[in-house]
Amino acid sequence: MDGSHEENMLAYSTYSEAGGVGKTTTAANLAVAHARAGLKPLVVPLDPQDGDLSRLFDIDDQRTEAVDNIVRHMIRRPKGNFDDLIRTVDAVDIIPEHNMLSDLAEYLQREKDQAEAMGEAFGMHAQLLRVLREAGVPDEYDVLICDPPATEGPHLYNAIHATRSLVIPVEPTAKGRAAVEGLESLVTGLENQLDVKVGVLGALPIGFKDTRDQRKILDGITYPVPEIIGERASLMEGCWMQQCSAFTYVREHRNRYRDYELETLAQFDKIARHLENEVGIEAPNPPKPGDLDHEVITV
Repeated sequence: MDGSHEENMLAYSTYSEAGGVGKTTTAANLAVAHARAGLKPLVVPLDPQDGDLSRLFDIDDQRTEAVDNIVRHMIRRPKGNFDDLIRTVDAVDIIPEHNMLSDLAEYLQREKDQAEAMGEAFGMHAQLLRVLREAGVPDEYDVLICDPPATEGPHLYNAIHATRSLVIPVEPTAKGRAAVEGLESLVTGLENQLDVKVGVLGALPIGFKDTRDQRKILDGITYPVPEIIGERASLMEGCWMQQCSAFTYVREHRNRYRDYELETLAQFDKIARHLENEVGIEAPNPPKPGDLDHEVITV
């Protein structure tokens, strides 16, 4: 599923070295923005932490139960079909996180040792890609979004191996600038480690207050910056409180629309269009950016 991969599927991982930048809410809201335009997205979150995308979409009810999950498929021990893992929220298909993700490195290492003892190859960082290909994901979906944790390891490596592209939320602070400056070496390191080409589809500054220092930091970003998102802590906290996307939160949990929140929704729509354009996908039914009355018609 690299750039030359299966015909015209947009695939990316949301990634940020710094925690608390809004990586997971970015993945969730972009997925909804793709779906609003009539595309079919699949989201594969891989974060073993509790405050993850499954929690945001309120589908983490089985994370501690002995049920089939993505890890079992990655170590070739599935209990059922891949399709049965999928839950759908806001026209977005999602594979919920499971507590087995906490021990993913150990599970993969054990499987690799067993395979090599039998004279077989087992690429620890290519297992998500294998699972998705075997399940026909590139033919069935228009968009694949992975949301791995910020720390380096098999979660991140499997996500990047499967998507080959990054969307990077950036904090416009000195800490964020350090993260941006480290990005090029990070991307190069990932390419060398995984032996794949990794592209950056866009950097998304989040929490921008238009100070001179922040503008300077933004000027130093060498990647495409489709939109600059302002300080939206109350909107994002509301999403986590109500366990829903920003689109659903504003539509169903706000008694009046606030212009700056509608502007943020419009920005998610615009970013989604930018990312689709990067790989030559034309959404069949794109809304006017931020239009909450837009009727979703999937093709």
